Amino acid sequence: MSQTSAFCRAQETLQRDRASAAQLDNVRIIATQAATAWQREAVLAENREARQDRTALPAAASESEEDEDRLFG
Repeated sequence: MSQTSAFCRAQETLQRDRASAAQLDNVRIIATQAATAWQREAVLAENREARQDRTALPAAASESEEDEDRLFG
C-alpha cells in the first residue's frame, strides 16, 4: 500500500526533529538518513497523486449519464 505525501512529509519532519535532538552521533546519522528516505518517498507520492488527479474521470453530469455508464461500462 502506498503512503500519502502528507504522511511521508510528517515522517520526514519527525525524523529531522529526532536527528536534531539526538545526543548520540549514530542516532543522528540514522535519523537523518531516514528523513532523507521519507523525503524521497514524499516526492514519489506527490508525483503519483498528481498523476491520479490528471487521470481521474470527472463526475457524471446527470443521472442519464450514470445510466449510460452502467449500460456501456
